[in-house]
Amino acid sequence: MSLSLKPSHLKRYKDLARLLLRYGQGDLVRTAGFEEAFLDEELAEAEVEGDPKQLADDLEQLGPTFIKLGQMLSTRPDLLPAPYLDALARLQDRVAPFSFEEIEQIVSDELGVRLSKAFETFEATPLAAASLGQVHRAHLRNGRAVVVKVQRPGIRQQVLEDLEALDEIASFVDAHTDVGRRFAFQDVLHAFRKTLLRELDYRREAQHLVTLGQNMHRYDLLVVPQPVDDYTTTRVLTMDYVAGTKITALSALARLEFDGAALADTLSKAYLDQVLVDGFFHADPHPGNVFIVRPNPEEDGPTRLALIDLGMVAHVDLEMQEELLKLLLAVSEGQGHEVAERSVKISTCLEDYDAAHFRREVTDLVTAFQHMTLEEIQVGRILLEIARLSGACGIRPPPELTLLGKTLLNLDEVGRTLDPTFNPNEVIRAHATSIMQRRMLRQLSPGNVFSSALEMNELVQKLPARLNTLLDALVNREFELRIRTLDEVRLLHNLHSIANRLSISLVLAALIIGAALMMRVQTTFTIFGYPGLAMLLFLGAAACGFVLILSILFNDERRRKPPA
Repeated sequence: MSLSLKPSHLKRYKDLARLLLRYGQGDLVRTAGFEEAFLDEELAEAEVEGDPKQLADDLEQLGPTFIKLGQMLSTRPDLLPAPYLDALARLQDRVAPFSFEEIEQIVSDELGVRLSKAFETFEATPLAAASLGQVHRAHLRNGRAVVVKVQRPGIRQQVLEDLEALDEIASFVDAHTDVGRRFAFQDVLHAFRKTLLRELDYRREAQHLVTLGQNMHRYDLLVVPQPVDDYTTTRVLTMDYVAGTKITALSALARLEFDGAALADTLSKAYLDQVLVDGFFHADPHPGNVFIVRPNPEEDGPTRLALIDLGMVAHVDLEMQEELLKLLLAVSEGQGHEVAERSVKISTCLEDYDAAHFRREVTDLVTAFQHMTLEEIQVGRILLEIARLSGACGIRPPPELTLLGKTLLNLDEVGRTLDPTFNPNEVIRAHATSIMQRRMLRQLSPGNVFSSALEMNELVQKLPARLNTLLDALVNREFELRIRTLDEVRLLHNLHSIANRLSISLVLAALIIGAALMMRVQTTFTIFGYPGLAMLLFLGAAACGFVLILSILFNDERRRKPPA
């Protein structure tokens, strides 16, 4: 394919070429042919080894799409080295807020009424401003405290243009470079595109809040703010206001006022249930998205945790849930060989897959994990390292593995913030039995039970007739056991053809030998001066041999042709 010449696309091509050159990927730029297309002196001078910590700043300067791209790449240790992953993991999705006049216009257009009619109060100063939108505190007419998330004006069109340019580059790199064919950047970009466009639809985020709230209702120490449906559209999301404090803003003295161990344990168990039982989880539980919610002074209740910002979620199917559960248990039990086998089973093996090297590296990694101190144990880091080893050994890990690793890594950080003695490995072991029970109960849902009942009913109804047929065949000696490993009819036909050709060849050989012996017998009947009978035998053998050769050539050519 050829690259687009649209000015906006050319600018993005140059931006990406500059990034690749700055961070030591000049060979990729030249191999892909970008150098001939748009590599100028300015870019040539940019080829230096960049600081990984600067990468986050560079992506922030390129705009919202690249901020989100950096956040996605922070979960792909198979694509980037560890220093870059750490730098991107700290990427801040914070930009300057847009004007309150634009807020009023967007909210009025989306809700169909003036801002003053929809809300009793609406604070002009935003609580937070991110690349895709910003959040304002407000009160509904009935006094309900809410926050309103408003999408940035024109952001969707900007994101679509950036994605179009990125897609062209990914396709070009995949088609023209070995690294592109190895990592399939276009597949990575398609997954990123789907996630980002979903995040731009606030109605989806509202549904995510409802789904997570229903799944987490059994955990009394967790709070999920619920949306206000009548005040939610594609570009405006209204949900409950959570009067809490970010756990990163808590002082050491404030942590003494609640049971941090219970909160850390509950949060970890809840996320394990989300991933391994519900198949739907909040994929971005970093400390900034977890709030401490204290009870009102006049209320008597426990301190709880609130989960906010469900723009980034992930889904895991039943088969992958089971495999990830087995993988986590193998990691927690230190079974390196089992971890390697499970990792290979859920991944895609490439042409250069090195099985022995991968098993050896994973076994060493899991063994080292068992000897870590309490402060060093990070299950999420282990999963991300497995994903990195997969990429290095010719395996393409599934996105669910890296997402789970990043989620658990964030949970490790949140857990230790709440409780310095938090041990994620013990939580996984202790909660495994509960997870298995919940998975079994989910399989006993009404739909599964009814489906199994219908199949059983069909089996019971047809079983007597099938048994009678089987017994009759046995009594009448009509029961046959056929094992068909190949086409025996065709095999026998070919064997007969070979035997016939050998027989004819032996007869022809006898005729030729007989004719040669009879050449010495002088007779009055001659042909061309040679004994006539000998010459007849020889000419007959030659004619039959010629016909046999033609038959062989004709039949072999007919077999080589595929059936019409």
